[in-house]
Amino acid sequence: MHPRRRATLLAASLVLALGTGPLAAPASAAPASRAPVCTAAPSHQALCEAIGGLPDATTTAALVRLGGAEGAWQGSSGVRDLASGRAADPDARFRAGSTTKVVTAAAVLRLASQGEVDLDAPIERYLPGLLGPAFEKPVTVRNLLNHTSGIQPGAGRGDTFEEQYAHRYDTLSPRRVVKSAVAEGPAFDAGERQQYLNINYTVLGLLIEKVTGRSYASVATRLVLRPAGMRHTYFPGTDPRIRGPHHHGYQAVPQPDGTTRLVDVTEWNVADRWAAGDMISTTADLERLVTALFGGRIVPEPQLREMFTVPAGIEGAAHSAGLTRWEHRGTVYWLKSGARPGYSTAIAATEDLSLTLVYSLSDTDAKDTTSNPVAERIKEAALM
Repeated sequence: MHPRRRATLLAASLVLALGTGPLAAPASAAPASRAPVCTAAPSHQALCEAIGGLPDATTTAALVRLGGAEGAWQGSSGVRDLASGRAADPDARFRAGSTTKVVTAAAVLRLASQGEVDLDAPIERYLPGLLGPAFEKPVTVRNLLNHTSGIQPGAGRGDTFEEQYAHRYDTLSPRRVVKSAVAEGPAFDAGERQQYLNINYTVLGLLIEKVTGRSYASVATRLVLRPAGMRHTYFPGTDPRIRGPHHHGYQAVPQPDGTTRLVDVTEWNVADRWAAGDMISTTADLERLVTALFGGRIVPEPQLREMFTVPAGIEGAAHSAGLTRWEHRGTVYWLKSGARPGYSTAIAATEDLSLTLVYSLSDTDAKDTTSNPVAERIKEAALM
């Protein structure tokens, strides 16, 4: 959705379809905005103001945590769900999307540190017959980690929101996704270019299971979640629900009469995203992840270097193992964003942890290619 189009969707005119059934008649108007609840810290007043005025046309809730050299700060704004209008819960769970890749990368690197995975080895050493003869140049584990594999996207649930929503309870298995991707042949030879795609981390999920003989979820929990102290994070598998206290997610759907309907998309089977993006978490747990990871408490050196190394010799490359390098006003941040219908999430930090930022938004157009304006305000205020 174009920024101008986002801006024209006034909160007062929003109507919503309650529940998760088919698109239905409008039920009620959006609740009035709530004042944000923020930790008392005058130096971060701009950040508190950045999440004010919610719910609005683009965002129904915002959760933010800032840490580092200047101490800890957190804030919340908006509502848990539009039906009740209850204030946003700072400890609520949400779909964390592609921040899952940070966990997957850390698990693979832990296995590498234990000698169970060779990052320079072809993936077919571990998964024989996976790619087939069309992939003439071997795809290594490192190629998958830094998105230089050349493997194309796999099968999806459809090209439009309406198609995807209609199949939200269906199970699309990771193996089926990989099989469909391989059938397309390579988009380019491994190491030639960088193309950020979920398929790379779906294959890494298969690698983790083959090497360990255990499920991806159990290995990721043992190697990453538990050491980081992420007690409220889990992988839902084929369960479309979010367990425990959580925020609802909504998708803005334009109507023929020019109005916009918000459809509740909280329940969704995300099995196809698996090791690339199915994690459910909290902002506190994601903050624990980044501090433990960057602090060397999960992945030891030299494997940790992979997370702060962008492949050389590839024009425009910005992705490392699980993270993305981003320079802002002379400071380099390592970040990872994630988006699932109804939810936008991001983690960012300097390598020395002098600043950490985690936020989660209940985003009414999370898969839009333009940035959510609340997210932009958060980044501007936090990284000024």
